[in-house]
Amino acid sequence: MPAVVGATPDQPPGKHDAEVERLFGAGGPLGPAVGDYRPRRSQTEMAKAVADAIANQTTLIAEAGTGTGKTFAYLVPALLWGGKTIVSTGTKNLQDQLFLRDIPTVRAALQAPVSVALLKGRSNYVCHYHLERTLQNGRMTSRDDVGHLREISRFLKMTSSGDKAELARVPENALIWNLVTSTRDNCMGAECQYYQDCFVMKARKEAQQADVVVVNHHLFFADVALKDSGIAELLPSANTVIFDEAHQLPDTATLFFGDTFSTSQVLELCRDVLAEGLSNARDGADWGKVVTVVEKAARDLRLTFPQDIVRLSLPQIAPSSDFFPALQTLKDELDGMLAVLETQAARAETLEQCRQRGLELAQKLADWKFDPKARVEKGAEAVFWVEAYASSLQLHKTPLSIAPIFNGQREGVPRSWIFTSATLAVKNDFSHFSEQMGLDGEPSKTWPSPFNYEQQGILYVPQGLPDPNSMGYTDAVLDHALPIIEAAGGKTFLLCTTLRAVKRAAERLRDEFEKRGLPYPLFVQGDKGRTELLDQFRKAGNGVLIGSQSFWEGVDVRGDALSLVIIDKLPFAPPDDPVLAARIEVMEKQGKNGFMHHTLPEAIINLKQGAGRLIRDEGDRGVLMLCDPRVISKPYGKRIWQSLPSFKRTREQAEVIEFFKNKNSDS
Repeated sequence: MPAVVGATPDQPPGKHDAEVERLFGAGGPLGPAVGDYRPRRSQTEMAKAVADAIANQTTLIAEAGTGTGKTFAYLVPALLWGGKTIVSTGTKNLQDQLFLRDIPTVRAALQAPVSVALLKGRSNYVCHYHLERTLQNGRMTSRDDVGHLREISRFLKMTSSGDKAELARVPENALIWNLVTSTRDNCMGAECQYYQDCFVMKARKEAQQADVVVVNHHLFFADVALKDSGIAELLPSANTVIFDEAHQLPDTATLFFGDTFSTSQVLELCRDVLAEGLSNARDGADWGKVVTVVEKAARDLRLTFPQDIVRLSLPQIAPSSDFFPALQTLKDELDGMLAVLETQAARAETLEQCRQRGLELAQKLADWKFDPKARVEKGAEAVFWVEAYASSLQLHKTPLSIAPIFNGQREGVPRSWIFTSATLAVKNDFSHFSEQMGLDGEPSKTWPSPFNYEQQGILYVPQGLPDPNSMGYTDAVLDHALPIIEAAGGKTFLLCTTLRAVKRAAERLRDEFEKRGLPYPLFVQGDKGRTELLDQFRKAGNGVLIGSQSFWEGVDVRGDALSLVIIDKLPFAPPDDPVLAARIEVMEKQGKNGFMHHTLPEAIINLKQGAGRLIRDEGDRGVLMLCDPRVISKPYGKRIWQSLPSFKRTREQAEVIEFFKNKNSDS
């Protein structure tokens, strides 16, 4: 029986239990539709729990171990009984997978007459107006742009969705996309001459009419916070909301329920003010001069921090810093540009739009009030902090807890809310996730993976590793890892907690492979896009992939190509993170232990994601090598390894090498 947390043993059977048993059973309709489908008790039980939550319009927090088949466990009840359903997932890739593969498969198997729509953020859809403007202005930044623009023009004539994911020939991160898509700030709305053909409006209309709408978390929360993505109209009519990869929700919601002001928004506004001023009111002002002073003030603000990347809470910025006068200068210059726009805005709708954007930015700057001595704003429970990138600076105001805001969103019309992921609990305890999301007291259940981890894998913690904060730690990890990588014949993910470690590991392994004549192709995060790296890794069959955070989750490599996952150290959040520091400060004032209550559960959930890359199938066998001695030496170490899959455990290198010898002779 699956471990069920928060359920009473003598629960009466649910309304749809018998039908769920039939659908997921050996003779049910899912078998013929899915080539290698086999009934799994944990999948059937989870589907019953989801069907119950839908029938009773209640909330369910559902953790389903790898291999449970959670996607089908929530899709079957949703398509049959969910009414108007919103499915929100972690990434655009997963969105596409649900829309193009999983939902059509289940819909065909059930012969369910439901309509399905895909809704993405507006930056994913080509904008007729901005494409036309870019073709006319021809302000290309590179030769690639010219070719890409030609491809996009051709695509526009053939596509019915306008979704850039369909145009594989232009990379998703190509800069040209910024010039041919709209933002909430520069969309003309109903005033636009192309309004009838607008892909964003078309996608929203389809979403409103569909039975099932597939979105992603960013879009869901951008809408709830900004009322910008079309979900504002969807949510009131939804009977069921399902969050897949729900462990990502606290971070995503925090991002959107906060307020961010960025110097790049100012520079974009200046670019548009110049273009629209010269087009519509050339004689109204010296537009070049008007925008130049604002651009300079925005760039000067960024230059008050000489480093490349900075994250500082306000108390960490010295009162004597140039940052404060530079911030005042930007406020003053932005007000000056707004005064000019005020006199000219009546001459064109686009100028009025620029004025509105300017007013919003000025308001955000004005709201960024604070007491430099207090890390946390009194009353509003928000933290003020600054983040600098290579060419932009962001001012953030972030809520310390999203629970009250999210609870406000869930009030009102009764509907069912399903939160599911492979990693929501710490040793069957859901309180960390529940408290973050304001879901205290809601039913939560765990269905363990059907895999036989004791037979399929080993958890190996090497002996003799230094303290993870010591100099040369990455090299010490690689000294221990090299013999194991060789025993495995490549087929390795090396997951690092920092980009610096990724870089060092890549340099060292490149040298070692050459010196030792090891034929393992090396794939390094950043060299190519994530999808391309993974495709090449799978094809190689004996590759070594080095990655940081983006490879810890949402990555599925089945079979022999991945037999060893090495994690360099426990993924604790950096202690200098301003929001984390403020949250811990508040917890400790409440008498809680910030480390045990927040930092540790967060790291465990992250680690479970990384560990989950190893065994993806019933036939997979492999080793999880966890290189952090704190798992053994610290009192909290036990809580960590007890939360991981029940692998056989060892500290002996010889045992691991023997495991690979046997594995390789079997295959």
